[in-house]
Amino acid sequence: MSFPLHVQPATRRCFMMQAITVAGTALLVSEASAQAMVDEKDPQAAGVGYKADATKVDKAKAPKYAAGQNCGNCALYQGGSAASGGCPIFAGKQVSAKGWCTAYSKKA
Repeated sequence: MSFPLHVQPATRRCFMMQAITVAGTALLVSEASAQAMVDEKDPQAAGVGYKADATKVDKAKAPKYAAGQNCGNCALYQGGSAASGGCPIFAGKQVSAKGWCTAYSKKA
């Protein structure tokens, strides 16, 4: 039994659509994992007193800070146990797990 000629182009078309979908998904995943880190000098970061290293927080400027507080144990941190992760305060950017800002809220 032979297939009509119109079956082959449809198969190629399906393959190409699937390949484009897979490539697009891979691009989105790699882009999400390559998000920029928050810069301490960024106006939004400066506004909440963000420091990439919590041990360098000036306690005179940030009286809410207590030793041991950092983004890694903040309820807002979305990085799990990773060295950096997302935070809703800085949409589209990552913060250091060792960082701190005035929005710190201890995980329950």
